[in-house]
Amino acid sequence: MGKQIWIAIILVAAAAVFFVSNNENTIAQTETENAAFSISAIPGQIGGQDILGGYEVDADWPREINNKPGDEDWTWGAGQSIYAESEDRVYALMRGQLPNIERPRTQYLRDIAPSLSFPIGRLPWRDATAASLPANGGTGALAEEGISAWLARGLEIGVDARWDYCVVVFDADGNMIEEWTDEQGNCTMPNGEQLQRPHFVGMDPYDADKHVWILDDHKHTIYKLTNDGSEIVMQLGTYGELGADENHFNRPSMMDWMPEEEGGASIFVADGYNGTRVVKFDSEGNFITQWGEPGARGGETRPGYWHNVHGIAIDPVGRRVFVNDRTNNRVQVFDEDGNYLYEWSFGPEPADIHDFMITADGHLWAADRGTNKMLKYDLEGRFLYSWGTWGDFPGGFWGVHGISSDPQGNFYVAEVDNGGFQKYTPRAGVNPETLVGAPVRSAW
Repeated sequence: MGKQIWIAIILVAAAAVFFVSNNENTIAQTETENAAFSISAIPGQIGGQDILGGYEVDADWPREINNKPGDEDWTWGAGQSIYAESEDRVYALMRGQLPNIERPRTQYLRDIAPSLSFPIGRLPWRDATAASLPANGGTGALAEEGISAWLARGLEIGVDARWDYCVVVFDADGNMIEEWTDEQGNCTMPNGEQLQRPHFVGMDPYDADKHVWILDDHKHTIYKLTNDGSEIVMQLGTYGELGADENHFNRPSMMDWMPEEEGGASIFVADGYNGTRVVKFDSEGNFITQWGEPGARGGETRPGYWHNVHGIAIDPVGRRVFVNDRTNNRVQVFDEDGNYLYEWSFGPEPADIHDFMITADGHLWAADRGTNKMLKYDLEGRFLYSWGTWGDFPGGFWGVHGISSDPQGNFYVAEVDNGGFQKYTPRAGVNPETLVGAPVRSAW
């Protein structure tokens, strides 16, 4: 074999080695780049999908109602709000209970129209917010007609729903360890005032005594109670009287707190369903200021105008107030005196934000009832991540109305449409950026 042939063979072999090596390096580099751009909650996860983001659902939380005889026939009604003081003490508000019945078998409804059937496979089949009393919760609905409107549909208390266990406390295992009722089991406050539509429960994170705040939007009243619910220490609003001054609300929705240099925290109230303002009080409940004007339902762009003020969250570092202009699908941001700063949109319909919270790591998490997702933003409005899916199976969302996280990393929701509450725990190996951050805490 000639010298030239050997040289040619060596060159071909070298080229082959270079090609294979270079190709392997390219593949390895591509795999590395793909991994770097992965948005999976579990880095490097093989298969599967992030149906619940970085979480697993605790399907046994909470336990079914079993505190007294007859409870086994009932289950949770519309879940309005939830707040985790800790994993072992979680407060929840509910609009009574619903009959504990199994999913019906599919039936064809030809007497209504051809080709109709109920229920449809994999879809939720009972709307807890419509079934629970009172059901007329929309903007413009008169609170005074809440119970009568429910009864006018031919429904019966004690058969279609019951008014009990409106304020409850769960432990880490989902056991109901407290129920805040009177001796007859009615949903009342310690002063005898009956709750008609408890809408929000929470705590001032700067209060070392851990008082619990409960807001009743149909009675236009806010209560500050001792941690065990035995005593009212402050009351805002006038029970059963609507208005728009320092002593009255018109169906307030939610509230939050801002720390003050001299101690304590200012109180900010979203007022609300029929009111169109934010109201600021000092830590003793003295009126400071208010702002907001009635706006259009959908398409409103003017700062400080809104149609449904359904949600409020405080940035304690930047001392900014984030207000949910729900029916206009936007958050408006103000300074602590009510001066407009900026805003962003949550997107077009079906977006329908019901609640949002600002976590200790400086992010805003929003619960979208329209898309059944949890949405993560930075405080300038940059969209960062989302997770969640529609369904009445464990972990699925339908009608998330209240959200909370605890210092142990768990996440909780209250659902008006599915009814009841759910607890989510972080998955092993999860990217912490996909989890709802820890709550703002200062006093404990």
